[in-house]
Amino acid sequence: MTTTPLEGKVALVAGATRGAGRQIAIQLGAAGATVYATGRSTRAGRSEMDRPETIEETAELVTAAGGTGIAVRVDHTVPEQVRDLIARIDAEQGRLDVLVNDVWGSDHLITWHEPVWKQPLDKGFRTLELAVHTHLITSHFALPLLIRNPGGLVVEIGDGTKAYNDEHYRLSAFYDLAKTCVNRLAFVQAEELKPHGCTAVAVTPGWLRSEAMLDHFGVTEENWRDAVAKEPDFVISETPAYVGRAVAALAADPDRHRWNGKSTDSGELATVYGFTDLDGSRPQGFRYITEVVEGGRKADGSDYR
Repeated sequence: MTTTPLEGKVALVAGATRGAGRQIAIQLGAAGATVYATGRSTRAGRSEMDRPETIEETAELVTAAGGTGIAVRVDHTVPEQVRDLIARIDAEQGRLDVLVNDVWGSDHLITWHEPVWKQPLDKGFRTLELAVHTHLITSHFALPLLIRNPGGLVVEIGDGTKAYNDEHYRLSAFYDLAKTCVNRLAFVQAEELKPHGCTAVAVTPGWLRSEAMLDHFGVTEENWRDAVAKEPDFVISETPAYVGRAVAALAADPDRHRWNGKSTDSGELATVYGFTDLDGSRPQGFRYITEVVEGGRKADGSDYR
């Protein structure tokens, strides 16, 4: 008999078109949840990311996994669209149990290895709008519905744990600010949600084998190890499903409030909850990147290559 710990629960994954957001939606669906999958790329047209993945595909994958997937085109930079989305969820479901703020959409805007005075301001401000304003707008409208019932969960998806980002320059002022803000936003929401018995957590994947990353290396999920010859550090990568399972495990944990305000990664959550990646492996998450890519050695002291 399939375990569906999230049966009857309603989730919103903002930014569910591809990558981590798509698999978070799928894994929440696999646990039995009804999942609203939002984004700007639909079968009727692409977002400025100009990639083929669509929210309709995500919703269908959620349903195929055992949940109920509902695709809604939403531009989360537009408050009115987010307001209408939450009103729809309230009208159709009367509750919201899980909010995942995963909107990003800024890969094409980042200028790496240039100081702030050489950064294009228009692209930098657009990055902050997509990566930070969207999270604030979504929480602004969604949290009044989420706090109706104690036990609600907010997950802020970023890149890098707080411990890592506090001590490392992320190679671009605007990228650095965006990813630092996401972690801080989880902490802020944790404080504000405490009186309502709800929880906010910042979660980061490790090196993600997203659709875009696989395309970059010219591989698929079936032969991704071929990319290790070009980029040896890719050996520590993980599928988007790994962080998806992390979020689903958090959502199903009756003691999830122990994570309130914390910044963690897929590897730590896998250790705590005992899940694996799709191939049965257990990648170490983002903190392992600091040991392997920067330190060049495995946790046991041996050289990872």
